[in-house]
Order: sequence, then C-alpha cells, then structure tokens
Amino acid sequence: MDNREKHLILGGCRSGKSRHALEKADIRAAGTNFFVATCVPADEEMKARVMRHQQERDSRWTTVEAPLALPSVIQDKAADADVILVDCLTLWVSNLMERYENDESLMDQVRSLGKALDVAACPVIVVSNEVGGGVVPENVMARRFRDLAGFANQHIARCADRVTWMVAGIPVTVR
Repeated sequence: MDNREKHLILGGCRSGKSRHALEKADIRAAGTNFFVATCVPADEEMKARVMRHQQERDSRWTTVEAPLALPSVIQDKAADADVILVDCLTLWVSNLMERYENDESLMDQVRSLGKALDVAACPVIVVSNEVGGGVVPENVMARRFRDLAGFANQHIARCADRVTWMVAGIPVTVR
C-alpha cells in the first residue's frame, strides 16, 4: 500500500471484510492511526459486535465515531494519519437515510466522501457490504437502502486505487 492509496474492501456478511481491512491497515499502523466507526449500536447484538471489533484493535488505534460526518473526519484526520480505516460505508449510508429523505442529498454526501478520499494525504481503507447479490427486498425502504448502498459502493470504487471483494474469508482482487 503506497502513502496515499485508497482501498475499498467489499463483501457479504461475515465474509472477513473487517479482519482483512485491519490486517491491511496494520501494515501501515506505525504511528497515528484512526479507526473511523460509523455504527450507532441501537441494540445489544450490535453493541456486542462493536465490542468484538474494538478488542481486535490494539493501542495504536484511535477510534473516531462518525455516524454522519465521515467526509469531514477524513479531511480533518488525513494530514496527521499514517492510515485511516473506515468501517463501514453501508452503516454510514443507513445513518444518512435517517437524515435525508431525498436520495440526491444523500448522494451529495457520498460524492463529498469521494472528494475527501481523493485529497487525503494518507492511505484510507473503506469497508463496505455488497448488498445487491441476494433477493429483491420486499419493502420500499429495504430496496432504497440496497440501491443507495450499491450506488455508494460504485462511487467509492471509482475513487479507489484498489478494490477487494471478500468471499468466505478469501480476498479476491477486483482492481
């Protein structure tokens, strides 16, 4: 990973995305390292997931919670960071859906994230779920989420230097 590489790591649930991202980030994690968390744990199961992820990181990592302000956090932290790891894009999209009823306003935020990645002076790894490979959801909100997450993944993939798809814990290089 070079000094400014942007890496998108996609995969399904429990595909090994976060573990792989942390392994990739740990190669760079010498000094100032930011783990940018987008999750707002609303139930016990999500709180337990957050705890497991926190236990996977050592003291070299500073956690920054950014359920909505992801582009500005990357802009603010990139100049001083050795690496930034964002986990995850799809939870961020979900959070934005609660704030923006208008899809274009939400996609403006995704475009802002792309711009922040483009100018970030450090490596940034973004984890995201690939949500379009299953059945068509039965309700409007779930279909909206699937579509917006897919559009966000496409946009960030265009901004990324490297894209990896995780399948059963195995990284598959897309680009």
